[in-house]
Amino acid sequence: MIEKLADIKSKALDELSSLADFNELEVWRVRYLGKKSELTQILRGVASLSQEQRKTVGASANELRSNLEVLYSENKDALKEQAFQDVETTAKGYKDISLPGRPIPLGRLHPITQTVNEICGIFVALGFQVVEGPEVEWDYYNFEALNIPPDHPARDMWDTLWIDTESGQRPMLLRTHTSPMQIRVMEQTQPPVRVVVPGKVYRYEATDATHESMFYQLEGLAVDEYITFADLKGTLYEFAKRLFGKERRVRFRCDYFPFVEPGVEMAIDCFICGGKGCRLCSGTGWIEILGAGMVHPDVLRRVNYDPEVYTGFAFGLGLERIHMLRYGIEDIRLFYSNDLRFLRQF
Repeated sequence: MIEKLADIKSKALDELSSLADFNELEVWRVRYLGKKSELTQILRGVASLSQEQRKTVGASANELRSNLEVLYSENKDALKEQAFQDVETTAKGYKDISLPGRPIPLGRLHPITQTVNEICGIFVALGFQVVEGPEVEWDYYNFEALNIPPDHPARDMWDTLWIDTESGQRPMLLRTHTSPMQIRVMEQTQPPVRVVVPGKVYRYEATDATHESMFYQLEGLAVDEYITFADLKGTLYEFAKRLFGKERRVRFRCDYFPFVEPGVEMAIDCFICGGKGCRLCSGTGWIEILGAGMVHPDVLRRVNYDPEVYTGFAFGLGLERIHMLRYGIEDIRLFYSNDLRFLRQF
């Protein structure tokens, strides 16, 4: 047994001197210190030896194991130090590999997209479907079918970006509102209809703190038998409560929109001053958030809905304005300046 231990020691020391990396060192450890190594088998067989042999062989085997463990630890530290030196040499400068890794920047949804998702989620919970439509639109859908013929003064409300078309073709434009989808949906669907339409719209106007040539709107439409103004008020009242808080008060006032009759504007009590009057609400205590009304009978006739049977309501709101009101943002241009210092706040 003593001679066998000496042979194990000699082989272990010879192999250890020629090891070049951590993988080889690990193989060496398993071979001479592992559970199935010769040294471990000898230590397990000490109990079967005579009392005299047990003392000699046991002491020698334990001493050899202890020495090999020390040599393994020393060689591991030496290889680690060599690895540090190799990094310094090959990387042309010292790199502390113990430092935490660089964080990977994670993307996030644009604040307006977040608002779109939140508002659409509210209306989906109220039984509406979300649909989208083309941003390049025919004049017919953008104006005429919505009760705004070519000579109607209401067209002056929209600074339109027209698109060149071939002679004889119907005029095309970049849609000035999301309302054209009212007609497109009703042309393809029989009542009941309940949809919301988020999307980009375009206006030919100067850019300032409250105006952009491209911005987002969300259009809503509901058509069915027996729909009344009370349904409109109840739906929008619930929407305002879910978006701005349960304590919100809502005000409706008559207003003009060509494709609804009657038309109203909806306002909520100022959530900054509680209706007392402040800079945000211009001292009135109220903040206008959207326009709405009952769908005009002529609009229903254009899509072959009988206005004697069906009625409906529609509403539209600017999504940037909603976000600006909720977070006290004073310049709409910040949403599209691509300044990450601003966008990362949401």
